[in-house]
Amino acid sequence: MNKTFTSRLEELLGSKKVLSSASELLCYSYDATPLTSFKPDAIVRAYNEEDIQKVLEFATQENIPVTTRGSGTGLSGGSVPVKGGIVLVTTAMNKIIEIDSEDLSVTVEPGVITANLHSAVEALDLFYPPDPGSMKISTIGGNVAENAGGLRGLKYGITGDYVMSLDTFLVDGSKVKYGTKCVKDVAGYNMTKFLVGTEGTIGVFSKIVLKLVPKPKTKKTFLALYDDVIDAARTVSTIISRKVIPSTLELMDQVTINCVEDYSQIGLPRDVVALLLIEADGHPAVVAEEANVIEEACKANNVRTLKIAKSKQESDELFTARRMALSALARAKPTTILEDITVPRPAIPEMMALIREVAGKFNILIGTFGHAGDGNLHPTCLTDERDLDEIHRVHEAYEIIFDKAISLGGTISGEHGTGIAKSKYLPSMVGPKAIELMRKIKACFDPSGRLNPGKIFPIER
Repeated sequence: MNKTFTSRLEELLGSKKVLSSASELLCYSYDATPLTSFKPDAIVRAYNEEDIQKVLEFATQENIPVTTRGSGTGLSGGSVPVKGGIVLVTTAMNKIIEIDSEDLSVTVEPGVITANLHSAVEALDLFYPPDPGSMKISTIGGNVAENAGGLRGLKYGITGDYVMSLDTFLVDGSKVKYGTKCVKDVAGYNMTKFLVGTEGTIGVFSKIVLKLVPKPKTKKTFLALYDDVIDAARTVSTIISRKVIPSTLELMDQVTINCVEDYSQIGLPRDVVALLLIEADGHPAVVAEEANVIEEACKANNVRTLKIAKSKQESDELFTARRMALSALARAKPTTILEDITVPRPAIPEMMALIREVAGKFNILIGTFGHAGDGNLHPTCLTDERDLDEIHRVHEAYEIIFDKAISLGGTISGEHGTGIAKSKYLPSMVGPKAIELMRKIKACFDPSGRLNPGKIFPIER
């Protein structure tokens, strides 16, 4: 695009909604994914549905790519404008339109910050469970686009489990609405569920209806410390096998623990090899029963120390420490490459052993944390992109890690999406026929391939 296009966008939308300076283009050339950057030609901040429609109609007329963006917290390059064009930012569409306490639903615009939604519904004794680690920054629209998970995914599920209805603009600017506020709705194809996790490659969300549940009455938080990460991993399988589903079951290895303690200084012991952060919530009687099972499972797997948070403040400190794991790791070295794999829970010990083995083999530093209760692990390499030899070894290590996850019946992404970062691994996981089918579906909605191009499907670079 040139200045003529930018001027026309300003005429169409108003100059305050269009950004095109060199510094602004640079700021919107990347998200939270390392080693990935492509400059757009212009940025448009949408304030309402009319803005979205105008941008898409204009882009159709001029055959320009459009990449939708929220807060840019994605970790697979999902909001990076690979082919330039327009970055359509929806963070200004941040209204909570309605909280329906009688029917247990909430209607929001895509730019609502996840943590703000939590606060709003919990003030009414309601609960929206999905809680990605970036929830203080990430937007609901981005969560839906990536089908984000979070710490409470084990018991409560992920974003897609709570999406009831989506107002969506298609590539040509036309608008469709899929879904209702009804708990049961099987009329026609389930397009609502289909759109969740499509990473902005099918349409642009303008209004989202989410299911709510009653807020849990009580909770109990455990901190289990281990001298062996394999014992910690086995504890996860033991708890699940005893038919207890905690609301949270998180794992941190020693590298992560030390980085978090450097950052937060809340008193985490530095000499332990791994820890589990476990929380049970619900009715007090059920929580008490589940707490006994959790304690027994930890002791059966050589836990060194098992602590119970004595107050809400202590519990909050532990969860804050877990949520800052990525930020803490990122302080250790110039480049932090956070990956995302999921394996069946009984396979967690084998996967953890492989990660440890690979780190040693390639002489790289990997800190692993994640939602171990649902098998979702984040092996995070601390490196320096200026050291080309080490970066090459890092990529070799991740090739082995992804291959292992697939061989164990797992997946290359549990919550971050495919985007750019995982696209080359997708064919190995799903096979060429599935890729062909996905491409056909994409072509039905976006024949010219202008919505968030270069994502999900492997391309030549």
